Amino acid sequence: MSAEDTKTIDDREADGTTAQAGEGDAIGWHALETEEVIERLDVDPDAGLTTEEASRRFEEHGPNEIGGDEGTPWWRTLVGQFRNPLIYILIIAAVVTFLLGDYIDTGAIVAVLALNAPIGFIQERRAEASVQALMSLVSPTAEVLRDGEEVEIEAHEVVPGDIVVLDSGERVPADLRLLSITDLQLDESLLTGESTPVGKDPEPVDEELPLAERSSMAYDGSAIASGRAVGVVVATGERTELGHIAEQMRETEDMRSPLQERMDSFAHIIGVVILVSVVLTVLLGLALGESFTDMLSVAAALAVAAIPEGLPVVLTVALALGVRRMADRNAIIRRLAAVETLGSTTLIGSDKTGTLTLNRMSVEQLWTGDDRFVFEEEGLPSDPREADRREPPSSDTDVRTLALLAGVLANEGTYRVADEEGGETKGDPTETAFLVAAARHGFEPGECHEVWEEIAGIPFESERRYAASFRERDGDHHVFVKGAPEKLLEMCERIARVGDDGEVETSELDPEQVQELAEEMATHGLRVLATAHRQLDGPPEDPEDPGEPSGLTLLALHGLLDPPRDGVKEAIERCQGAGQRVIMITGDHANTGRAIAHELGIVQDADAEVLTGPDVEEMDDEELRERVSEVAVFARVDPDHKLRIVEAARGPHEVVAVTGDGVNDAPALKRADIGIAMGESGTDVAREASELVLADDNFVSIAGAVEQGRITFDNVRKVTFFLISTGVGTFIVIPISMLFGWPLIMVPAQVLWANLITKGLQDLSLAFEPGEPDVLDRPPQGREEPVITGPLWIRTAISGAWIGAGGLVMFAWALAQDYTLAQERTVALTTLVLFQAFHLFSSRSELRSVFTMNPLENWFLAYAQLGALVVHIGALYWAGTQFVLRVAPVPFEAWWRMLAISVTVLAVVEVDKLIRRRLARRQEPAEAAAATDS
Repeated sequence: MSAEDTKTIDDREADGTTAQAGEGDAIGWHALETEEVIERLDVDPDAGLTTEEASRRFEEHGPNEIGGDEGTPWWRTLVGQFRNPLIYILIIAAVVTFLLGDYIDTGAIVAVLALNAPIGFIQERRAEASVQALMSLVSPTAEVLRDGEEVEIEAHEVVPGDIVVLDSGERVPADLRLLSITDLQLDESLLTGESTPVGKDPEPVDEELPLAERSSMAYDGSAIASGRAVGVVVATGERTELGHIAEQMRETEDMRSPLQERMDSFAHIIGVVILVSVVLTVLLGLALGESFTDMLSVAAALAVAAIPEGLPVVLTVALALGVRRMADRNAIIRRLAAVETLGSTTLIGSDKTGTLTLNRMSVEQLWTGDDRFVFEEEGLPSDPREADRREPPSSDTDVRTLALLAGVLANEGTYRVADEEGGETKGDPTETAFLVAAARHGFEPGECHEVWEEIAGIPFESERRYAASFRERDGDHHVFVKGAPEKLLEMCERIARVGDDGEVETSELDPEQVQELAEEMATHGLRVLATAHRQLDGPPEDPEDPGEPSGLTLLALHGLLDPPRDGVKEAIERCQGAGQRVIMITGDHANTGRAIAHELGIVQDADAEVLTGPDVEEMDDEELRERVSEVAVFARVDPDHKLRIVEAARGPHEVVAVTGDGVNDAPALKRADIGIAMGESGTDVAREASELVLADDNFVSIAGAVEQGRITFDNVRKVTFFLISTGVGTFIVIPISMLFGWPLIMVPAQVLWANLITKGLQDLSLAFEPGEPDVLDRPPQGREEPVITGPLWIRTAISGAWIGAGGLVMFAWALAQDYTLAQERTVALTTLVLFQAFHLFSSRSELRSVFTMNPLENWFLAYAQLGALVVHIGALYWAGTQFVLRVAPVPFEAWWRMLAISVTVLAVVEVDKLIRRRLARRQEPAEAAAATDS
């Protein structure tokens, strides 16, 4: 220990400080003897603190509260909506058009900017509530000793050194070093992920043990499942383990989603290209003798033509559609950008307790001296209400029934078979598991307790490792015992078997054989308990202290399991089929985690390697990163371990999703690319730290959400391709027409009109496209994969150049006719409008032929395009729009030529799709061979 750690209490009083677990973890309260803890905290364990001393310590350490984060100022969030290179260019274009007096153009640009900002602002202002949600886990009151009396105070008034009295059902108000216990069972699942309440012991433990194994401690936010305890407060507020989690969440910066990163990269590229192109065009115009004012107007028109200003709005709409579709599948999105992230996820790190499993123990196997009974194979009803009701058994029954009876009678829980759905349970999940097992065999636990009158009992304690119940029926006295196999083997002399005549008889017990069998059952992830029995000559001499039973007959070994949720295995298979690796990160035991992982298909080998929390502590970041890529089960992990595992899993080629429901999951949920919380059983902390909440607490919903996430990204990619390729076509006609010495092919108002009439609703309609048939057969997009891939850039350039060339050809043809300048420009404008109309249908799928797709499958797209064409034709013939847009009606001979040339874009894109499909088919055998070799 450091010098600070070894200060005496007098030293601390001298410098005005009191020991607390802020120094806490360094002191290692769990490893100290209770006498030393009391001495360090300077408190009388029988009288508690005085009122004056408690007030002084309150002033020194502050209230027992977990402070919140200030959060991001609203004005900074609002400004953040405009931090995008494309937005910068549009702002510049708006300023230029305003200075030139083109107020209509300015208004159009400003309207686009104003539409997207409020949506993003509202979403981001909901974000930083994670730490505040931790407050709900702090007990509102606490029972403490003050001035020698037990008093109830507000939990925020608890100070280090307070002696706290805990009772069943209460929450622990601060971090406590236990001084004494009575049958204490603590539910620490929110902090450790342990699926069952754990026993506690005031005796010190090894200082290096992880949080989940510090049996001498009771941590803030944990719940008392059963029993009583007295403890001394060693840490309050921010210095508790709960406060440590809150601090991690404040220090853990929010991760940007892969879609955000892709769009940022894309925006920078497009912004640079547009700026360079506009500058070169202006210089070209000036070199050709155009005026500077005219070229500024042209520059604004070029910027508006090239920038996919509709993309932010379409991105928001596509994500919002994804939110709605996911909600239909019980997956609620809290942040829009997270919609796509799940579809891009390459690794899902799942908690076990309550996420993959039901957090409800059940007896799966029962071994007697003659046979092993697997309940699932016995044809037993899963619902006790469906079982044939049987009378409470006597001691003269078969071995299996007697073992079930022992599990019911040596039991502190309660279970009543109800007429309504399910049954009523109370108590530790392990205890109720024995009661449900008996009910599935037709026995009503309550009736068994009534028939078998309890004379005395020995409740379960962790140091005792067994529970016993002394019962009387029809004048006969018996003792029934349930507990750890190794402990009961010490208490047993014989084992019950079925004789040749079918009657129950006993034989000599072979402890080594039974112990080996218990260990073998444990390797399958089963928690193994034993039951035993003995008929007595009479009641115990002292019912208050009956003494440890001996001379028992071993009845059975019971294998208990926290069962997986229905459909989880199939959901994991779907995720794996979609190229997503699933790993388990749990606070439970290694054998249990490995067995569940094997049963669900997370690992294929029943003896697969498991890394534990202590293993993680011994690794540096580089070694852990390598091991995370190889190991699929992590057990006995603390919050710090889980956070390190997530950080190690994240990388340039990995997009990580993490599921969880407890406080212990919150930092990892926030650190991951997407956090997935449970909506029903999950805590407020986990939900606020996550981007996605499963309303039905079902891992199965993740598979459906993955599909919708991929559909969303596909649609964003389609929209981006459409906007960029059509922007290229509109952009190139202006500088090329200048090079030819032609009149300006389109004025800024016409460019704005082309954008409005071809992209006002059409780009939005692509966001409504249904999913591609192979959406879950493709590997996920990696973090570095751009929105527009290399092959798609080639298609963008080809189709954009083709559209631009077609517009130039028709403008050249119009120049050769006896048309007015307004008609010539109308021909060029309308040709581009028709090109983009046909190109919209080509953009509906990246690889599928447009001729194999139902044009009305996306009715929004079909009607939006038809409506846009009707509006454009009307604008050519209405005097008001003719004046504003400087357009004029054109002869029929121009119309059929414009239609004939614009439809050719379908053929151009179809050829490119055909080539890509053939290349993909050629690559499949090579990829399959590579996968086989690996």
